[in-house]
Amino acid sequence: MKINFWKLLVCALLMYAPLQTMAWGDKGHRIAGQIASTYLTTKAKAAIKAILGNETVAMSSTWADFIKSAPAYNYLSTWHYIDFDKPFNYPQLQSFLKQDTSVDAYTKLQFMIGELKKKNLSADKKLLYLRMVIHIVEDVHQPMHTAHTDDKGGNDFKVNWFNEPSNMHSVWDSKLIEFQNLSYTEYANAINFTTPAQRAAWQKEPISKWLFDSKEIAEKIYASSKQDDKLNYKYNFQFIGTVNQQLLKAGVHLAGLLNEIFA
Repeated sequence: MKINFWKLLVCALLMYAPLQTMAWGDKGHRIAGQIASTYLTTKAKAAIKAILGNETVAMSSTWADFIKSAPAYNYLSTWHYIDFDKPFNYPQLQSFLKQDTSVDAYTKLQFMIGELKKKNLSADKKLLYLRMVIHIVEDVHQPMHTAHTDDKGGNDFKVNWFNEPSNMHSVWDSKLIEFQNLSYTEYANAINFTTPAQRAAWQKEPISKWLFDSKEIAEKIYASSKQDDKLNYKYNFQFIGTVNQQLLKAGVHLAGLLNEIFA
């Protein structure tokens, strides 16, 4: 029997991937990417097409998780999240971010946005940075990517999901989304309802506000459960609206940012 080498390679990469950097799972990322693609300007669409070719924003959104365990890309692992050791109100978080020198989602987003605005950026850097910006913008809308340092963003917060051992990070990465039993295009179509005024308001928000809002949700998640809780239908009912709102915001914020970069 012939063994498909590439299938084995993909499986190996996914099994080896550091858990903390897995946000939304493939489906969640593609939902947000699909939503973003509906709000891009003509100019942004053309610029993105010139960089990604036939790779859509939705499909590009999962690239960063696919490659992160390859040795050549190990340096990208901490770009996917920003954890916090203590609670902050919004002004405190803004002050913290102004002094942030860590290699994390915030500092790398700021760096890559600046680089992508340069006219002389090389083609390989454009491709890498665009893929990473798409992915990381979506990542930081998953609340467990703006969560606590001491439990590795909820990876050490053990729970049971319908009687199967899991952790809070995984529940928010993929369990809640997969439970809806929709394809990523069906899911995007089901939640992608915004008014022009709502989109305009969200797209005026700075990245610091995205992080703060996501962090506030993370605190509510921590407060709602304890270690080894059994999560099931009630948890889905309680939080699926929040999941959908964060996916929608991720798409709208991403579109606004890409429109700004490629204005």
